Amino acid sequence: MAKNIQLDVYHGKEASVNAYMFSDDQSVILVDCLRNSEEAGHLADRIKSQKKPLTHILITHGHPDHFLGMNVLKQQFPETRIVVTKPEIKNDITGFAVWMEGVGWLEAEPAMKPKTAANEKGFDYEAHIEVLNAGTLALAEGAVLELNSDYAASECEHLTTIYSKDLNAFFPNDFCYYGVHPWLAVDKNNIDYWKTQLKEFKKQCEVQNPKIYPGHGQPGDVSVFDEVLNYIENFEATITASKTRAEAMDTMKRLYPNHQQADFLLFHSVNAFIPE
Repeated sequence: MAKNIQLDVYHGKEASVNAYMFSDDQSVILVDCLRNSEEAGHLADRIKSQKKPLTHILITHGHPDHFLGMNVLKQQFPETRIVVTKPEIKNDITGFAVWMEGVGWLEAEPAMKPKTAANEKGFDYEAHIEVLNAGTLALAEGAVLELNSDYAASECEHLTTIYSKDLNAFFPNDFCYYGVHPWLAVDKNNIDYWKTQLKEFKKQCEVQNPKIYPGHGQPGDVSVFDEVLNYIENFEATITASKTRAEAMDTMKRLYPNHQQADFLLFHSVNAFIPE
């Protein structure tokens, strides 16, 4: 018999990024915490409405659309443990925050600027983020989330996926975007591995046939892996054939007219490959 476990999904507006709330009758575990403080506040309200302790916030990787809500959540739930699976992910988060502050991208989120001697009011990434060094995370009544971070660099340098046997649900995180333009502003070697891993996910999921919950966009079935793979291959072909950024943008928008985040995710992906 499956353990007592429920899933609540918060679909963020900025970056179309998802946060996942796993709960039983005695506890809540949150996976990722959105791109901005305002939405993180709404997420905190939803968690509070469950009237159960939030025991953990698991940050899956070091991209800001998955961690910039940390300060709000830590303020609202001071006893909650913020965890990552390995030290490399903690380093990715801290490094990205330092970079964002350096280029002015944290002016709208001043509380997420890193704490330093010159900025005592900043977020203490070192103190607040704990390395789990474990392959599982459990709710109070025993339902287990299986965690895997043993992947090569793809959409980001280090990334955590989750499988819940009790829900028969797989969370490939940013290996999969569904109905959203993926972030492809990465090295070609990353993209090659990404495509290989999508094929491996499809193979691994053939027997259990779990529901697939992506890092961005709506849930789907195992066909999501093929859809993302086809998108990446179309993107590569478009980049090769296009002489200008505008031409590549127009082609991808025509191929995927209903995909979200063209103005940011697609824009930066195209710009990473086609010079001005």
